Amino acid sequence: MNFSPQRKASNITLLISAFIIVSLILWNTNSFFRKFKEEERLKMEIWATAQLELIQSPVDQELGNLTLKVMANNTSTPMILVNEEGSYKTHNIPKDKIADSTYIRQKIEQFKNENEPIQIIQEDELLETLYYGNSEVLNKLKYYPLALLLIICLFGTVIFFFFKTNKASEQNKLWAGMAKETAHQIGTPLTSLMGWNELLKTEDINPDVTKEIAKDIDRLQTITERFSKIGSIPELHVHDIVDETKKAYDYLKQRSSKLVHFSFSSNVEEALVLLNPPLYNWSIENLVKNGIDAMKGKGNIAIQIEKKGQTINILVSDTGHGIAKSDFQNIFNPGVTTKKRGWGLGLSLVKRIVEEYHKGKIKVFSSSKEGTIMQISLRANEK
Repeated sequence: MNFSPQRKASNITLLISAFIIVSLILWNTNSFFRKFKEEERLKMEIWATAQLELIQSPVDQELGNLTLKVMANNTSTPMILVNEEGSYKTHNIPKDKIADSTYIRQKIEQFKNENEPIQIIQEDELLETLYYGNSEVLNKLKYYPLALLLIICLFGTVIFFFFKTNKASEQNKLWAGMAKETAHQIGTPLTSLMGWNELLKTEDINPDVTKEIAKDIDRLQTITERFSKIGSIPELHVHDIVDETKKAYDYLKQRSSKLVHFSFSSNVEEALVLLNPPLYNWSIENLVKNGIDAMKGKGNIAIQIEKKGQTINILVSDTGHGIAKSDFQNIFNPGVTTKKRGWGLGLSLVKRIVEEYHKGKIKVFSSSKEGTIMQISLRANEK
């Protein structure tokens, strides 16, 4: 599907803008995290200074209010204070874990990784070492960028699918409107052709001529019916898919070039399915015409029906140039075509007819330089 240069430029600009905004948010969040971490470090250094003052003060001397306030105000940062003998004191550590030496050792290692320990030194003598971890607020802030990215990704995904669905809905309405208008426009000359053919029958003309004209008029009526059904839910009735496929096969064979060799086979004489014949025949016609185009009007077309249990497979093969494996799924998207001239609607319509209307499946069964096999799978409707 091709996009205009203006739309490409707009999409690139939007993508770059989104990247810049996200980068700025992450950078700002990271800066705030580092600033907060520095302030927490400063708070711990002040606490360590207050602890040194406590150690230096005589037992009978009353501590100043500032020292007591500094030590009492730390209620969020987890700390472990280890003296030179290996004894430890804890602050803001769960009470049930204080006596667990293994837990304390693990916490000390964790705190070492999170923050550089603070040594409390007096006259070049190491008295205690303060190990501290990140506060609860800092831990939450650490994961904030990830949460922000997740929210942005989710929001972007929702916006993407919203516009994609909205665009697809608009396209479907446009195609349905164009199809119904086409059916309406065909109706007028078709009625006139029917009248002229009836008039020709009264003249001295070879009956085979009017008979073939009548067949083509019937075909035009079928095409009109197909287009009129687009955009509405078609009615499905039980039909013999072998017979319906054979009808489509006979019509296409009779009106195709003699350079195209047709073959038809089925491992069952009858297979009943819920079917809308005009739309199903349209699918077969599209697949066959795509095959003829791929062969450049010369080669072999084979239609094969296989019943396996409750599944009926209709295989349409050609001896064309094949389809790249990377395009096996893309070729069913609207607007995607490998032809120099084409709207890229044929296979997307086939997919809609088979999967949405008939609840079946269509796929590229196989493809190589020797040709392509397309497979339609429908569920049998037993009597």
